[in-house]
Amino acid sequence: MEPSKYKLHPWHGIEIGAAAPELITAFIEIIPSDTVKYEIDKHSGYLKVDRPQKFSNIVPALYGFIPRTYCKEAVAAVNMKYTGRTGISGDNDPLDILVLTEKEITHGDIIVQAYPIGGFRLTDNQEADDKIIAVLKDDMVYGQWKDITDVPEKILNRLRHYFLTYKQMPGSPAICSIDETFDRQKAYEVIYASQQDYLHYFGQE
Repeated sequence: MEPSKYKLHPWHGIEIGAAAPELITAFIEIIPSDTVKYEIDKHSGYLKVDRPQKFSNIVPALYGFIPRTYCKEAVAAVNMKYTGRTGISGDNDPLDILVLTEKEITHGDIIVQAYPIGGFRLTDNQEADDKIIAVLKDDMVYGQWKDITDVPEKILNRLRHYFLTYKQMPGSPAICSIDETFDRQKAYEVIYASQQDYLHYFGQE
């Protein structure tokens, strides 16, 4: 493919990668040192300020999304298949991803190569909001982890705590739930479903 003379849209213009879902491209929006939550502006492709972090929660890993994915009916169907829930819809966003690495990445708005190893089946206000967990390609520490069972429980608990509390106001009931911590094969299933949703709504180049 010839290089574009224009900046590619991170969601629609960047390819997920020929080796997906085993090895994927991820676009990183925020990093653990960010005190403001950034997210992609879907129209322009530039990062925008979503909101200042209200409390002490900080994202515990590189956080972003997988290009050319979308969470709609197919992703919702996978959620209901494994949770037994009904009336679930997709969250109308690209598929979220956490990328673990020992290295200090100093800013977001970057693309990385990562190996999915599992994820969280998260439901947020009746919407499927899965979080894929991956390790950075060639990472000297985390790169040895091949599946979610390789991740120490203390690290998984840190990740779970963030997603169960980052939207919760003090004294208010929880709005997010994690029904399952799933393995690499189930992560591939969610990624594939999100690719099918993307093709259905946005088509192929």
